[in-house]
Amino acid sequence: MIQDLHSHTYYSFCGQDTPQAVIAAAIEGKIDLLGICDHNYGIAGQRVETAFYNQDIRLLDYQRSIDRYLDHLRLLQNACRRKIKLLCGIEIATENQPHLLLPEGIDISHFDYCLIEHIDREHSVVGDLFAFAQRCGCRKVGVAHTDIPSYLERTGQNAFDFFSHMAQCNIFWELNVNYDSIHGYREHAYVQRFLTDKRLQEIILNSGVQLSVGFDGHRSAEYLPGRVRDCCKQLEALGVPLAFSKKGGD
Repeated sequence: MIQDLHSHTYYSFCGQDTPQAVIAAAIEGKIDLLGICDHNYGIAGQRVETAFYNQDIRLLDYQRSIDRYLDHLRLLQNACRRKIKLLCGIEIATENQPHLLLPEGIDISHFDYCLIEHIDREHSVVGDLFAFAQRCGCRKVGVAHTDIPSYLERTGQNAFDFFSHMAQCNIFWELNVNYDSIHGYREHAYVQRFLTDKRLQEIILNSGVQLSVGFDGHRSAEYLPGRVRDCCKQLEALGVPLAFSKKGGD
């Protein structure tokens, strides 16, 4: 299965295209499974009256914005079902800046999945990944564009134990294959490390953790589906289960 579980639309401040345009680009690129997962703060900030404070009315506006976004994606999910399988996701910021963080009490549990970003940064509020994922409440949770092996080495944690715990908690690890202007045409070294490191591959396979592939696209004109397809095929050849695949138990 060719999957891209990380794409952005104009709902993200850094995104440019309509969801329809993103879906069309994925169909043209022969993607089987597409996940749209705009940033939580971008979705909520689309409405002028939405702000990042704790007053009840503004939290209500935040929730309404999140819910309307999901409603929009669900409509598109149904409309394109004969051409591509669409998943409705959301990307959760974790850097300790009030205007970025998902406020307490906001419900995102109805999304197909969420991606948690920047868990390895110094000012991340995640702390315990597993508790944070449980707080998100989604059926599936992914860790986006993070060099988890290096993070574990730096923090003195056992890689097999950590990835096994991820598998038990239904948390998948994203291999991010972006290469576009938004990211300065920089590739993620951890992806190449995984694809060439036999010991790391063995840890992943034995732990049972699922992986995903995401281009992290923000401009349909810069979308490179060939990078997505190549990575998915490499993982398939290695026998690594992909999130939301039959082999992954979904």
